[in-house]
Amino acid sequence: MDQLVDLQNYPIDRPDSPAYAALVTDCRARLAVDGMFDLPGFLRPEMVEKAVQSARPAMASESFRHARRHNIYFRDSVDGLSPDHPALTKVETVNHTLCADQLQGNPVIALYEWQPFVDFLAATMGKDALFPMDDPMARVNVQASRDGEALNWHFDRSEFTTTILLQAPQEGGELEYRKDLRSADDPNFNGVAAVLRGEDPLVRKNTLKPGALNVFRGVNTLHRVVPVKGPVERLVAIFAYFDRPGVVMTAKDQQGFYGRSVAVA
Repeated sequence: MDQLVDLQNYPIDRPDSPAYAALVTDCRARLAVDGMFDLPGFLRPEMVEKAVQSARPAMASESFRHARRHNIYFRDSVDGLSPDHPALTKVETVNHTLCADQLQGNPVIALYEWQPFVDFLAATMGKDALFPMDDPMARVNVQASRDGEALNWHFDRSEFTTTILLQAPQEGGELEYRKDLRSADDPNFNGVAAVLRGEDPLVRKNTLKPGALNVFRGVNTLHRVVPVKGPVERLVAIFAYFDRPGVVMTAKDQQGFYGRSVAVA
C-alpha cells in the first residue's frame, strides 16, 4: 500500500509506533478545535492521477446528474419549524455521481477496503471500530462539480465525513463550513438561518489540494462546496463508514441520490 498512500509521512500501517500515536493525537486535536482535519498528499500523486483517469470515462457517460432544490435537511418538513421558517430556505445542488459499483479497479476502492485505513479513521474519531457500508452503491462515491455547479448547504447523515480531493477546479470548489452549528439537544434553527443569510462570522473556507484526506464532523457541521468556475471539474472521492456493521441505504434513498436502485425496497 506504500504505492497508494504516503506511509512515510502518514504511518497508518504502524499503529504501535510513536509516529502513529502522534499523528492520531494531532488529528484529534484539530477535530476538536477546527471541526476537521486534513492530511495533504495523503494519496500519492500518481494514484490521484490514476483515480482521475479511471473515473473519467464513466463520469462522462454513466454518472447520475443529481439536480434538485432542497432545504439543508433534505426533508419536506422538520419538527418544530413552520414551512416559512428561514432555516428551511431552499438551495440548489447540482453534481454528478459515480457509485462504488461503477468504480471497479479504481484506487479509491482499494483504499476504502484497507483495514489499516479504517482503523486509523476510527482512532482519530475516538471510535472503538468503524465498518464499511454493505451498500454496493453508497460505500464509495466519486462526485464531480462542473462550471456553475456545487453541492449546496446541508448536514450529513453520518457523524463524520471522509473525503479525498482528486481534482481541483480552476476557481471555486472550496469547502465552506460552520462547525458545531447544532447538537443532538439543540437544532439551533436560528443559527442555521443566519448561515443561510450569510450572517455568521464563524463560517470558514478550506482550500484543499488533490490527494488531501479531509475528515470533518458532517452531522453537526453545516457545509457546502463553493460553486465551481471554469472548464476543469472538481472531483472528490467520498467514503462512508459507520460505527456498526451492515448499513445499507433504502431503495428509495438510492433512487433519490443515484437515479437507480439495487436495494430491496
